Amino acid sequence: MRQTSAVGTGLIATALFLCSTSCWAQAPGRSGSPPAPPPSAQPGLPRAGNIPSTPPAALPGMPGAGNNGATPGAGTPGRPQAGNGARTDFRGLAPLPTTPATILAAEVQPIDLATALRLAGVQNPDINIARRRILISVAERQLAAAYFLPSINPGANYDTHTGVLQQSNGNMLSVNRSAVYVGAGSNAVAAGTVNVPGVFLQENVGLGIYNYLATRQVVRQREFQTLAVRNEILLQVTLAYSELLRAEGRRAVQSQARDEARTIAKLTADFARSGQGRDADANRAATALALREADIQKAEADVLTASATLCQLLNLDPSIRLHPTDAFIVPHPLVPDPIPVKELIAIGMLNRPELAAQRAAIQAALMYLSGARILPFSPNLMVGFSAGGFGGGSNLVRPIFGNFSGRTDADFIGYWTIQNLGLGNIALIRQASARLQVAQFEQVAILNMVREQVAEAYAKAHARYSQIGTYESAVRAGFLSYHEDLDRIRDVAGNAPNRVLPIELLNSFNLLAMSRLSYLDLIIDFNRAQFEMYVALGQPPADVLAQPAPVEGVYPRNLQPMGGPAPAPGAAPRPANVPQASSAAPAPAVAAGGVAAAPRVVLASVPAGSRPVAAEAVANSAGGARRSRPIPPPADVASVLKPQAQ
Repeated sequence: MRQTSAVGTGLIATALFLCSTSCWAQAPGRSGSPPAPPPSAQPGLPRAGNIPSTPPAALPGMPGAGNNGATPGAGTPGRPQAGNGARTDFRGLAPLPTTPATILAAEVQPIDLATALRLAGVQNPDINIARRRILISVAERQLAAAYFLPSINPGANYDTHTGVLQQSNGNMLSVNRSAVYVGAGSNAVAAGTVNVPGVFLQENVGLGIYNYLATRQVVRQREFQTLAVRNEILLQVTLAYSELLRAEGRRAVQSQARDEARTIAKLTADFARSGQGRDADANRAATALALREADIQKAEADVLTASATLCQLLNLDPSIRLHPTDAFIVPHPLVPDPIPVKELIAIGMLNRPELAAQRAAIQAALMYLSGARILPFSPNLMVGFSAGGFGGGSNLVRPIFGNFSGRTDADFIGYWTIQNLGLGNIALIRQASARLQVAQFEQVAILNMVREQVAEAYAKAHARYSQIGTYESAVRAGFLSYHEDLDRIRDVAGNAPNRVLPIELLNSFNLLAMSRLSYLDLIIDFNRAQFEMYVALGQPPADVLAQPAPVEGVYPRNLQPMGGPAPAPGAAPRPANVPQASSAAPAPAVAAGGVAAAPRVVLASVPAGSRPVAAEAVANSAGGARRSRPIPPPADVASVLKPQAQ
């Protein structure tokens, strides 16, 4: 009670102290200056009960923060003055952000896709675990085969007895006897057989045969499962390498965008200082530059993350920064386009190791079911053979310990077993039958998974492929738009400054940067879809994917082919098994042997510092058709596909 009273007294005292302090602080005349008039009494401001009487604090980099030497409320034209102080003037140029230090280490470990796949095949723990499981199943198969071989039991025993024994007629004898046995077997006592035979075989014939056949199927199942694990791990390595390429490519694109954003920021700042532009436009360009700097930092973090993921799959130290050696990021078509999706699904069903492993599991379940059914009719055999030296004696026969000589015993036993009055055998048969049905339903589930994976990868690959031309055109158009605006600003800066402003360049720059990243992501996603499709097909050999080269060639609808006229508007439609491609990215022709050519990227050459020029069109002397001569892509667009080297 005393403690409660003391606590209550303390709380009351604290509340009174705070109340008095608050009242003292709100009392007029305490601060040494008259209180601020209510908002309604200030000239030039509308009546609002919640408008503060003092201007907000100056932001960093704005006037009033000490950056430009401007004084808040220094008489802004056209702005009303409030009370004793003026409103804050937000005009002024913010300083351009500086480039932060990189988080990437200077030392890198170069690696290519082939090296990564070889390392994964040797060092990946999941693949090694799957291989060891094969060894376990092989050992189980060997054990099942050795089930038909006898066991050898060498040994010896010494037996002694002191006291009475009962004869078969009930007569009691006082006997002190002893015996010794040495040889193949053990536990030889008196007139009985050797209880532990020297060579012993005990088996159920039917159970041993079907168990051995089942273990053979289990070995095949483990082998196919190891192939499936290897394919999955190698796919993960390939996808991780693709993500590393994506991260490096995005870092290169963001670095180029940062340099262009700095150019725009400097132009808008120069226009603002000369009075030809607004400070707000310059600050907006500086904001865009700061965001680009942040994008580079995020891209560097993505590079480290992708490198660590690849190191984890290769069983390497994640502190090592892996750097891809690919000079350019280009499409990698692995599966020829003319193959229809139905045929691809059939190829996957024949080549997927998961389905082969499940077929072996079904065969093993059938063997176990057959063994359970034959168990009541299969005899149990016991064969024993012993040979060794035996001797001894008793107080009734002299000598007490002696008479050693050779001894041989052979035993043959056979019997049948009906477990638990037959109910145990019925339960074993039902259990094996249920396991067989489970294996069959699992095969259906795996079959559906394979078909879904093939169809999904097919859709992704063809969707990405059809978008290559579109995004390629977007990069080209964005490049032309950006440089046209940039040249226009530089050309008319001294002649007609009021006709154009540098801030107009920002929209073209954002579209160009966005199209570059989208183009890069599209090619990476196309390669990922191709790798996924190839693994979904079970990594078939090249002759399985070989297709005859079409004589008339493969070209998109309504696109003028090389050396021939374009199809007429009323002509027959293209075959259903030939995917439609964009006009900017023709479908790859399938060469002899079934190897598809990579999609061609045909861009106009743009010399550095000049306007882009159109690709030269040359006449085809054979067919009279005109075609564009493939020219290397410009440095601006080629950088989208080229990872940046550290």
